[in-house]
Formats: sequence, C-alpha cells, structure tokens
Amino acid sequence: MNRFKHRSLEHWFELFLSSRTKEKLERYIIGIAIISFIVHLALVLLGDALSEGILEFTDSSFIQILVEGQLFKSPVAAIYTPFSFILLYEVYLLVYYLPKSISSYIRKQYEIITLIVIRRIFKDMANLDLTGSWVESDYDLQLTYDLLTTLVLFLLIFLFTYLNKKTSSALMPQGEKAILNQFLKRKKTIAVLLIPILLALSLFSFGSWVVNEITSLEGLFSGITDINKIFFNEFFTVLILADVLLLLFSLYYTDRFDRVIRNSGFIISTILLRLSFGADGLTNNILICAALIFGVLILLIYNLYGRLVLPNNPDRICNT
Repeated sequence: MNRFKHRSLEHWFELFLSSRTKEKLERYIIGIAIISFIVHLALVLLGDALSEGILEFTDSSFIQILVEGQLFKSPVAAIYTPFSFILLYEVYLLVYYLPKSISSYIRKQYEIITLIVIRRIFKDMANLDLTGSWVESDYDLQLTYDLLTTLVLFLLIFLFTYLNKKTSSALMPQGEKAILNQFLKRKKTIAVLLIPILLALSLFSFGSWVVNEITSLEGLFSGITDINKIFFNEFFTVLILADVLLLLFSLYYTDRFDRVIRNSGFIISTILLRLSFGADGLTNNILICAALIFGVLILLIYNLYGRLVLPNNPDRICNT
C-alpha cells in the first residue's frame, strides 16, 4: 500500500513538477505573453482611434472600456498583460522549488512580490500626470514609492540569496538522509496538492475579472478596486497555510531550535506579504519591505547561530 502511494505521488509529481514539464510550460507562457502583448497593444491603439473619432463603433459599452479603462490609456499599459502571464509562471516556479529547498521557496515568494510591484509600475506609468504638481497626484506618488521599493526589494533578494548560499551543508549520516527523504516526500505531497488549488484560483480570479470589467458595466458585481489584488490576495493566503504545514511536518524530523525559529520567521514574512494586499499607498510598500527585511534578518541570524552552535553537532540536517 505504501509502495502504491509512493508510486502515485511520484507519478503526479513527474506530471506536474518535473523539469520537462517546467520547460514546456515556459515555452507556452512565453508564446501566450507575446500574443497577449500584441492584442493589448492593438486594443490601446483602437481606443485611441475611437476617442479621436477616426473610427466609430456601435457598442457604447465596448467604447467606454477602451476609452476610459486605466489599462487602455497608453501603450505602456500593454506591458501589464504579458507581465501577468509571466507572474503566473513565477507562481508555478514557486511550487516547483518547494520540495528542493524551503529557503529557495521563500526566495521565490520574494521575487513574485517584487514582480507584482514592477507590474504595478507599468500601470501607473500609463496614468502619469505631468501637468500638475507631482506630490498632488496619487499615481505619481505611488509610482515614486514603487520605484524606490523595487530597488530595496532587489537588494534584499540579493542579500537573501547570498545568505542562503552561505548556509553550510555538512555530510549527513545514512540515518539522517533517510529522515530527510521522508521530509522530502511530505514537501512533494504539498507541492502536488498546490498545483490544482492554484490553477482553480487563477481560473476563478481571471473569470471574475473578465465578468467585472467587460460584461457588468451596470454594476451587477462589486468593482475590483486594485487589479494587483486579483489572484495574489488568495494566493498568499494559500501560501500561509502551506508554510504552516511545512513547519508542522518539519517538527517530525528535527527539533532544532534554530530551524523551528527560521521556518516560523518565514511564515511571519509571508503573513506580512499577505497583509500588504489589504493596504494602499505607502503602507503597502512599507509592509512589503518589512516582510523581506524580516526574512533576510531571520536567515542571517540562522546562519550565525549555525556557525556558533552546530560545528560540534555532526548530525545536523541543512537547508531542508
């Protein structure tokens, strides 16, 4: 029975999260991103032609979307759509890296939130107001916050990656390798379960956005105030649950204080990222930066703790 379960797990893992699947999905996403960029750009140009009276169209709702929609005001906004598909691929990569290393999995979360901020920059650039005072325009101020935040996040991701590579990896006894393999199976199980959950979330979020923005202009549905919250709001909620499961499973295989604190700190970092979606303006940027700063400091102290305590402990399991 256990052999059957293991074989079934490996089958689904190979189907969804193998390197071959990753390469195929990457090619598909690039193709879809290119096509979506061309379509979005064409709609922007069509909206310009309609607003200037060059073309006429009988469907007033369609004209209203193209002329008044924030995502159709400038060709720069066309970058937003392919970037959305790239972000979905990054979500897949996050699940892909989960079984390999918890630190790499957390780093991928940080990369995703940085890409979300960059995607927001493209939207705000399309709505820049250069005629009035910079500090009096919400879009201009948000763009300033996001530009500075992107630089800070990029630096923090670099530090996190550097610290993760500095984590020592000692040779483990055969018994410890068996324990590590058991934990790896648990992480594979979580990763396989996350795939259909995230797929369902993405389809539901995209469908809700299409209905809201295109077919319900009369207000039959409540409006979506921030398009960056679509999907990723629920996505980070799912990540928090997955992180808690990882922490609980890790307690079966290690009682090391530093590892428990590290994994708990990563959960706190993810929670801060989730809270950022409920905040607007500068508060949103502060929460995002705080999440990454907390994660970097947790990993830094974890490494320092390992150098101080673990050299005399040959039975350690590293970077799981």
